[in-house]
Amino acid sequence: MRVSSQDVLVVVLLADPDTPTEIAQRMARMLPDRLADRSDQGRRFDVAVVSEPFTAGAEDPLTLMHRIMDRGSDGNWDIVVALTDLPLHSQGVKLVVDLSHEHRLALLSLPTLGGFRLQTRARQAVEEAVLSLAGPWTTGVEESPGSQPLRGPFTGRLAPIRPGRVGEEELADLRYVVSGLRGYLRVLGGMVRANRPWRLVPGLSKALAAALATGAVATVNSTVWSLATSLSTPRLVIAMVGSVALMIGWLIVDANLWHRTDEVSPEARKKAALYNASTVVTVGMGVVVCYAGLAVINLVWALFILNDRLFASMTRTPLHATEYWTLSWFVASVATVGGALGSGLESDEAIRAAAYSKREQERRSALQDDRGE
Repeated sequence: MRVSSQDVLVVVLLADPDTPTEIAQRMARMLPDRLADRSDQGRRFDVAVVSEPFTAGAEDPLTLMHRIMDRGSDGNWDIVVALTDLPLHSQGVKLVVDLSHEHRLALLSLPTLGGFRLQTRARQAVEEAVLSLAGPWTTGVEESPGSQPLRGPFTGRLAPIRPGRVGEEELADLRYVVSGLRGYLRVLGGMVRANRPWRLVPGLSKALAAALATGAVATVNSTVWSLATSLSTPRLVIAMVGSVALMIGWLIVDANLWHRTDEVSPEARKKAALYNASTVVTVGMGVVVCYAGLAVINLVWALFILNDRLFASMTRTPLHATEYWTLSWFVASVATVGGALGSGLESDEAIRAAAYSKREQERRSALQDDRGE
């Protein structure tokens, strides 16, 4: 770290590759002006982004803070704020941000900011961290770190963020964590967003091909016509839920997406449960999008290919809008089951790449390597 001789502070956003780097690059354009406007000391700020996998092989906040400090010592920087899309835990709670005013470092875990308005929340958190690290900091009895909380909407009354306890052996002197049900849901939403579930649809090409082929054949099958017209709405709902659940379960089991831990501590089990919940939600959102797409495609195909007289002669039911929709709905369930079987043709790596962020893929690969050894 360097000590500025002028009123210009060099701030570096040290970001993990992929989403954290994208967020850092977007906020870096506006941070200098915003920080200068909010600084009460007339300072100016230069903001740069450094993209490095600083969390590779580690999830412990203390280890990461040491890595950030070492990286900051190599650069000509005043303040380093590190961003990662991995959820971090310390002393049984989910970490939002660690700050070390002595070393002018901050470590921010993006998933704890939630799945919505992530860019705005991340910018607010970085602004508060930089202004806190840039200002005077005393550790005397009268004015301890705990008495100088961060300000602004980042830690507002509606946010489930509160100060956390810092151990004596840690570099951080101020910590914020999330807790409770709202905090859990916020972290879960952030983890799902980091996984980008919308990428699951184009990432499973073979499964989609199998589902589309199954739907195309089922749409022109007279037995399927009879079944679709005879099923009640509750049964159609059961078929939909069952096919979606089958697809989700098959993808998770076949690609070995379920997180297992060899540790028996309650904290390790809670972390495993959180990772598995994010996997289920991520895969579930992707499968639901696939199901909706299949229903629309089947409807268009049915409108194009079906003959109303033939349909009526086979099912004794006239072919109206309700029958078109019912058939498309039922065929989507059948096609989803076909897609589940077709997903077996996908490699495990392809499914993981479609279901997880880059950081999460590397984390799980490291865990598998450790078990293999």
